[in-house]
Amino acid sequence: MDDAETHVVTGAFGFSGQYIARRLLRAGIRVHTLTNSPQRHHVVEGEIAVSPYHFDDPAALTASLRGADVLYNTYWVRFNARHFSHEEAVTNTLTLFTAAKDAGISRIVHVSITNPALDSPLEYFRGKAVLERALLESGLSYAILRPAVLFGEEDILINNIAWSLRHLPLFGMFGDGGYRLQPIYVDDFAALAVAQGRTRENAVIEAIGPETYTYKALVQMLCRSLGISRPILALPPMLGYLFTSALGWIMRDHIVTREEIEGLMADLLYVDAPPAGTTKLSEWASAHAATLGRHYANEMARRANRLRAYKSEV
Repeated sequence: MDDAETHVVTGAFGFSGQYIARRLLRAGIRVHTLTNSPQRHHVVEGEIAVSPYHFDDPAALTASLRGADVLYNTYWVRFNARHFSHEEAVTNTLTLFTAAKDAGISRIVHVSITNPALDSPLEYFRGKAVLERALLESGLSYAILRPAVLFGEEDILINNIAWSLRHLPLFGMFGDGGYRLQPIYVDDFAALAVAQGRTRENAVIEAIGPETYTYKALVQMLCRSLGISRPILALPPMLGYLFTSALGWIMRDHIVTREEIEGLMADLLYVDAPPAGTTKLSEWASAHAATLGRHYANEMARRANRLRAYKSEV
C-alpha cells in the first residue's frame, strides 16, 4: 500500500461517491475525499482521508489535492435552495478544476448529465454544459460521464416513486408519461468511473443503463415488482407540480422541481447511445421489492443532518 496511488473522490460519503470510493479501496488505491460532511458516519470510516471543500480558500483546496493522481468529481446540487444554488455549484466546480490543475492532478473523471447544452433554458443542464466546456478547455486529461438517472439502495428518485406507490391511493404523472429515462445502477456507474480513472484518453461517455423506459412504463414496472395495483393518472404538469409541492411541504422536502419536470418532459434523460451499464432496473427492483420504497428518502433531511450515514431510510 506504500506505493499505492492516491485518488480523490468528492462526496465519498454520498450516493455515487461512496460506490466509487469502495471500488478504489478494493483495488488497493488510497482514497481521499473532499466533502461538506466530514463528520458523516459511513461504512468506509477510518479507511479514507477526509478534508472539507475549502471552496472559499483556493490555496487550501489546492493543498488538499496535492499528491493525488486522479479526481472523481461528483459534486453538484439538484436544485436551488436557501443555502445552495446551481450558480454557486458551477462557481465552486470551476474553482475545483483550477485547484486540481495547480495541484498536479493528472486526470479528472467528472459527472455530468445527459443532453447538457449551453443554450438550455434549464439552469441544471446549462450549468453542466458550462462545466463540460471548462474541462475540455482546461488542458487536463478528462473523462466526462453523462448519467440520466442513478438507482441503488440509497437513491432518491426510484425509491420515492416506490414509496408513493406504497403509500398513496393513486399515482399522478406529468402529462401522458411518454418521455423516456435510461436508469443506470450506481455500482455499474462506479465501475465505469474507476475504469476511466485508469486511462488517460479523453472521453465523453453516455452513462446509461441497459433498459429504456417511458416514465409511465417505469411506474408500471415498479407496481409489478412491488406487487401493487394503483391507478396511474395523466395530470396537467402544473397540477402535478402543485400536488408534489404540497406533498413536499408535508415531508419538508423538495420532491420535484418545475425544471426537473420540464427536463423530463423534454426527453432530456434519453440519449441514442449504447448502454454503459449491465444491471437491469427491472431485475434489481424485483430483487429489492421487500425494502424498495419502505421509507421516504428525504434529501433536505440528509443535507440538514451531516452526521447520519447516507441511506434511503430517513
